[in-house]
Amino acid sequence: MKLTLEGLTKDIPQWKAGGYQLPKYDIEKVRAATLASPVWVHFGSGNIARGYLAMLQQRLLDAGHSDRGMIICSSWDEEVVDRVFRPHDNLNVAVSLHADGSVDKQVLASVAAYIKTNSELPELLRIFENPSLQMASLAATEKAYSLRDASGGYAPELASALEAPPRQPGHLMVLIAFLLYRRYLAGAAPLALVSMDNFSHNGLKLFSSVHEIAESWVKTGSVEKAFLEYIGDPARVSFPWSMIDRIVPKPSEQVREMLIDDGYESGDIITTARGSKATTFVNLEEAEYLVIEDSFPNGRPALDKAGVIFTDRDTVDKVETMKVCTGLNPLHTTLAIFGCLLGYDRIYEEMKNPLLRRFVTRLAYDEGLPVAAHPGIIDPEEFVHEVLTKRFPNPFVPDMPQRIAWDTSQKVPVRFGVTLKAYAARGADALGGLVYIPLFIAGWLRYLLGVNDEGKPFEISPDPLGPVLQEKLAGISLGNSGPYTENLKPILSDEKLFGIDLVESGLAEKISVMFGEMVKGPGAVTRTLEKYCRE
Repeated sequence: MKLTLEGLTKDIPQWKAGGYQLPKYDIEKVRAATLASPVWVHFGSGNIARGYLAMLQQRLLDAGHSDRGMIICSSWDEEVVDRVFRPHDNLNVAVSLHADGSVDKQVLASVAAYIKTNSELPELLRIFENPSLQMASLAATEKAYSLRDASGGYAPELASALEAPPRQPGHLMVLIAFLLYRRYLAGAAPLALVSMDNFSHNGLKLFSSVHEIAESWVKTGSVEKAFLEYIGDPARVSFPWSMIDRIVPKPSEQVREMLIDDGYESGDIITTARGSKATTFVNLEEAEYLVIEDSFPNGRPALDKAGVIFTDRDTVDKVETMKVCTGLNPLHTTLAIFGCLLGYDRIYEEMKNPLLRRFVTRLAYDEGLPVAAHPGIIDPEEFVHEVLTKRFPNPFVPDMPQRIAWDTSQKVPVRFGVTLKAYAARGADALGGLVYIPLFIAGWLRYLLGVNDEGKPFEISPDPLGPVLQEKLAGISLGNSGPYTENLKPILSDEKLFGIDLVESGLAEKISVMFGEMVKGPGAVTRTLEKYCRE
C-alpha cells in the first residue's frame, strides 16, 4: 500500500482490509475549491497540525459540513515538504492510540496544499489577499512569538524588519504582520488569527507581538496608521484565545512496524538537515480537547461539529488555567523531573511505579484541585481522572520525560506558581500544609545537579535558565550533609520563578529539608519518595 492518490485508488481492498478509514469525499474537487477560495491556513507543519487539526477538518469533509480543506505552511524546516509531504500527495496517516491497545487508523486528505513560506511567498500572499480566508492559525511553540532576547533587546534578525515590511520576512511574527498588511492593502477583509500553541493567553501574546511590529512600522512612516487601527479592531482582525490538549509524540518505531505489517510502504522516518524527524504517519493519543474563543469576524469553519468547543474568553482562560495549573501540566512536569532522576525514558512506565503514581495523584487531588479554576464546560475532577487513569498510563503513547523536561524554568511560574499564590492568599497555615508542591521543587533542584538517583551523571534537558540555576547550586554534590537553607535561598526567594517568595512565605525551609534528604547519596530520591508518598 503506497500513500499516494494513485495508491489510494488502486489499493482500496488492502487499505480496507487493514482497517484504515479512507476519505469519503472527492479529494481533487476539495483541493481545487480550497486553493480557489481558501478558508483556513495554518502555520506549523508539525504533528499536531498534520494529525489532530487535519483530522478535525477531515471530519467536516466526511460529514459534508465543509467543501474545502486546510492549507499548511512550513516556515521552520521546508525540507520536509519536498521529502515527505509532496511525494505522498499531501496525504497523511493518523494513528490514534487507545489505552486498551486498540488503534484507529485513518488516511487524511484534508490538507489541500503545503506551502514553503520562504521560497513560495507569492502563493502565500495570494491566499492572504483572498477575502474568503476566515482563519489563520499557528502552532509554532511559545518561543516563536518572542521578539526580544534574554537581555530584553530585539533579536538581531529583527533589527531591519522593524523599520519597514521586509520583502522576505524571516521571523514568523514579522511574516504574520507582513501578510496582514498585504491583506489590509487588498481591501482590509476581516480575519481571525488563532494561536493554538500550548500556553496561557496565547491570543494576547500573538496580538502583542504583531501589534508591536506594526507599531514600529507606523513610527518609521513605512506604513499608514490606519493599518494599526485595522489590526487593533477585533471586529476586523481578532486574536482569539485557545486551549489545545492532545499528546502527539514523535513518530513511534512500534507504530511504524505495525503499519509495515499491514503492507504500508510509505513509513520511512527521515531526518532533515535541521534535525527534524518526519514521516507520513502521526501517532497520537485518543483524548483531545480544543477550546477556542468564539471571535471570528469573517466567519469560521464549522469545527464545533468536529468536537471543538467555542465559548467566551473567560471560559477559555478558566479551561487553560485548570489544565496548565492543575489537571495535566504540573503532573506531567513532575513525572518528567523524577523520571529523569530515576532513569525512566517513558511516561507510561513511570505510572507503573506506585510511588510516582501516588505522588502525582496526591499533587492533583490534595493540592491542585482544592484551588483549581472550574470552567463549567469541563469538570476538573473528571479531567484529572482521565489524565491519571487513561492518558499517562497509555503504553501506546511513547512520550519521554526528557522531552517534557525541556524549559522547566519557564513552566514552573505558571504550572506551580499560580497554585502557590492561591494558597498564599489563604494564609500561612494553608501554604505551610503543602507537601507535594514542595517535594516537586526540591526534586527539581536535585535534578539540576545533573546526577541521577544511582549517582550517575546525566545531561539535563535544554533550559534557558539551566546554567544560571546550576551555577547557584555549585558546590553541592551527592553525599553532602547540609544544611542547605542558605545555599538555596537565592533560588527559592525568586518570585519570578515561583510566583511567590518561598523564603519570605516560610516554605523554603521545608523544601530545603526535602532537598537535603534527596542528596544524601545514591538511592536517596527513592527513599525520600517512600517517606512522603507511602500508602
